[in-house]
Amino acid sequence: MNYDSAAATGTLSQPKAKLRAKKERQALPVRLAKLKPYLYLLPVMLSIAYWIYRPLIQTFRLSFYEWNLLPTSAEKYVGMKNFRNIVTLPEMGTALLNTLIYTVGVIPFALIIPIAIAIMTDNIGKRSKNMYRALIFLPMIMAPVAVSSVWRWIMHPTNGILNQTLQSWFGLAEPIRFFSDAKWAIWSITFITGWKLIGFSTLIFSAAMTGINREYYEAAKIDRASRWQIVRHITLPLLSPTILFMTMLSTLFASEWSFSYVNVLTQGGPLGSTTNIYYLLWKYGFQTFSVGWSSAAAVLIFIGFGIIALGFMKLTRKLSFFDD
Repeated sequence: MNYDSAAATGTLSQPKAKLRAKKERQALPVRLAKLKPYLYLLPVMLSIAYWIYRPLIQTFRLSFYEWNLLPTSAEKYVGMKNFRNIVTLPEMGTALLNTLIYTVGVIPFALIIPIAIAIMTDNIGKRSKNMYRALIFLPMIMAPVAVSSVWRWIMHPTNGILNQTLQSWFGLAEPIRFFSDAKWAIWSITFITGWKLIGFSTLIFSAAMTGINREYYEAAKIDRASRWQIVRHITLPLLSPTILFMTMLSTLFASEWSFSYVNVLTQGGPLGSTTNIYYLLWKYGFQTFSVGWSSAAAVLIFIGFGIIALGFMKLTRKLSFFDD
């Protein structure tokens, strides 16, 4: 056969076309295999988009409108007016100060006490450790409303066991009104929030300690290091990523965690002494139906805590010590 004439007539192009088609058929399953993990993730991603990002976008939109939640009521565009109203609220300063108090007040319960408990109970037996972890985590899984009812009974000014103990053992003349006295109310709410958080934080720190290489402790004991030196130079540095994570978590969510107790026990009082930015958000959204104000407050919280979270992430990368 004359190859020049075959090439001219296109007989050589047919095997090449078949080979190209075969390669394309083989490449198709490879491309589908690459898409397979994303198909598994698709239902979760759609759920997150619908239940988290859709309300978030809607909140940003409503922050520029005036609306009272009624379907028959029209939404009125007011621009930045809602933000100006929220920032200039007389109770905003008190709410921000109380938010700071909740955040700082919860830190001993979220960091210091749980770290101490995790370190002290690190060497106990496996069965005992599992039992204590279950017991100490129990308050975290209790409903906040039920917890509020129990603490309301414990701290009752006349019938509460706490006031009766203080009067009989320490000779307290007048009962302490934990939830109706402005001097005591915010600290009572902070204590209850922190008490509920201890178990969760202890579990996190205990789990982090199980990942520490035991050879470090054995080497330190051979060098006759004291228990405090081991904690200071081995345990705490290797727990630094967890410590920073829990610090960020308690900073971002302390006021949100305290909202349930504020709502049930004090309703923001007395005289606004326990209100915080989350309770303010709920108050304008579901008590006065000022959805625009509530949405504006939510946007400000989102931006403010987002900046704080970003700062914590950068701080974690800089200060964390990893066992490499």
